[in-house]
Amino acid sequence: MPKLTFATAAYLLIATALWAGNAIAGRLLVGSVSPITLSAVRWGLAALLLLPLGWRVFKPESALWQNKKRFLLLGLFGVGSYNVLLYLALQTSTAINVTLIGASMPIWMLFIGAVFYQVKPNMLQLIGALVSLLGVAIVLTRGELATLLSMQMVIGDLLIMLATILWAFYSWMLSRPGASTERQWPWADFLMAQVLVGLLWTGFFDGFEIATGHAYLELNLWTASLILFVAVGPSLIAYRCWGMGVSGAGPTVAAFFANFIPLFTAILSAAMLGEPPQLFHGMAFALIVAGIWISSSQSRSTSA
Repeated sequence: MPKLTFATAAYLLIATALWAGNAIAGRLLVGSVSPITLSAVRWGLAALLLLPLGWRVFKPESALWQNKKRFLLLGLFGVGSYNVLLYLALQTSTAINVTLIGASMPIWMLFIGAVFYQVKPNMLQLIGALVSLLGVAIVLTRGELATLLSMQMVIGDLLIMLATILWAFYSWMLSRPGASTERQWPWADFLMAQVLVGLLWTGFFDGFEIATGHAYLELNLWTASLILFVAVGPSLIAYRCWGMGVSGAGPTVAAFFANFIPLFTAILSAAMLGEPPQLFHGMAFALIVAGIWISSSQSRSTSA
């Protein structure tokens, strides 16, 4: 049965902190590297770094080849589409907005669990999810809820919403059919399988960016350092920590930890991007935290 321990919480917090850094790095690289090319270079470098530990997936007897369909979806949802959509979103939306909209993940996690995995949420989880949704709505409307019906969303806001839905599917897949067997794999093999498949999907998407003449890459010490960071921290370390956190706490509880990403992003944005949080960001974050508190009330009572 999933259980939130100190170690599991630490894994999830490390992952969210690194993904906040990923949003900042992606924003800093706007204009220097095209978004899909950035994702392709990131995962290509991550695969090379992981190769000495995860080379066994290339062996014919590897479980990767026995579970091709599953890894095609894991790679598409978790590595391929999500990261491409994230970097595309950062072309038109701010790092704070992207991570706050991504904080709607608990809502999608509850919905996908109920519809596709027959895990029905309780009333407190639903109330908490609705409170969090209100926080996301404040971000989308820039704090003016009266304009909700006439609002014109930035395309980046819609892209990160789609990415969040795909990530919710990915997280459920990590803890559901096939997960118990995969926990017996060496962690590097399991991550390498996802990275390789995700890299294939990203390369496919990057082909369109190259064909349309929108691909570019300006390498210098600064951009190379940022790319190295996203290849190691938000890729290898964060994905490993997230997988361990989801396995330990379950996808629904893990999803609520994603709400820490906006907090870390706001702090980093103020320090590095000159994009200090505004009042509506604070209102949104307060509602999202309130949603987490309400949703976890029953589990806290049960533990007590």
